Amino acid sequence: MDFGFSEDEEAVRDLAKQILEEQVTHDRLKEVEAGEERIDRDVWRKLGETGLLGIALPEHAGGAGLGFVALGLVLEQVGRTVAPVPIMASIVLGGLPVAEFGTRAQQETLLPGVVSGDTILTAALVELGAEPAHPTTTARPEGDGWRLDGVKVCVPAGMIADRVLVPATTGEGKVGVFVVDPTAPGVTRERQEATNLQIEAKLTLDGVVVGPDAVLGDPAEGAAVVDWIVERATAALCAIAIGVCEEALRMTADYTKTREQFERPIATFQAVGQRAADAYIDTEAIRLTAWQAVWRISAGLPAAAEVAVAKFWASEGGQRVVHAAQHLHGGMGVDRDYPLHRYFLWAKHLELTLGGTTPQLLKLGEILATEPV
Repeated sequence: MDFGFSEDEEAVRDLAKQILEEQVTHDRLKEVEAGEERIDRDVWRKLGETGLLGIALPEHAGGAGLGFVALGLVLEQVGRTVAPVPIMASIVLGGLPVAEFGTRAQQETLLPGVVSGDTILTAALVELGAEPAHPTTTARPEGDGWRLDGVKVCVPAGMIADRVLVPATTGEGKVGVFVVDPTAPGVTRERQEATNLQIEAKLTLDGVVVGPDAVLGDPAEGAAVVDWIVERATAALCAIAIGVCEEALRMTADYTKTREQFERPIATFQAVGQRAADAYIDTEAIRLTAWQAVWRISAGLPAAAEVAVAKFWASEGGQRVVHAAQHLHGGMGVDRDYPLHRYFLWAKHLELTLGGTTPQLLKLGEILATEPV
């Protein structure tokens, strides 16, 4: 069995690596972090110009149609460089669902701009005290359209998004997903700073009226749409975690080989070597489980259990990796002028987004409990 990537996928990975390593430097990251948006527009534009933003989107919309594995390779490089670009929000949370469930008119209106980077999409999945597929936000019929009321938090790229996919309850046990203009009357956006310093939004919907053309899919069957989005978003987070952990481990290996104590590199100390080896094993587990989940999704196979396993490792193993990296760096690990701290913050953000260790184990338990003996 061939576990390697195709030539096209390797070319995608190499192009993403080249662009991001050249553009996303430590000094450039400090400049972006000092700004209001916390988005590197130059890098975003470059990703659009080279076609990487549309790598998994359909060809009729200007994309390459190379599938979810190719997108995962781009996301891995985003994690490796902790690149401040909204690819997770615009492509995974926005573009892919529109391509899968949107009408031809919705696709023609939104996807070309997503591919070029001129249009940024996102999804408002998080509510306090509610699961994504069981929102407390409501959508009631009004005329031939819908009236939306509710509050969403932690919306990725929510302050700069051109459209937001909003799940809302449409009736008893029914959910719809609606494409909302965040500048429409009744929508309020409030700035929120995430753990990894990226800017998210609190979205308040107060009598927001949308037309019938704003519904994504069936307004009574939106829970399946939300589950579809969450599964791919969770796998995408795991792909990003591969890059984050690999780079944190690489930086640690380089540092411990050059940092000397008692006239010898600290990498030669047994305790240091054991800690680094444990971090390597965790990183490999994150890689293997993430690619299994991404591949199954790309192949159209059931992937709920594999995604939960991957997210467990990205959460649990990811935290062990970055903690080891911090500890083995000593005081340098907490120096904000040294790049390692970003990887710690990104790993923590990835851990908690869409559920950390315990929620994933609970999902696995439910899956195992319902499987036939």
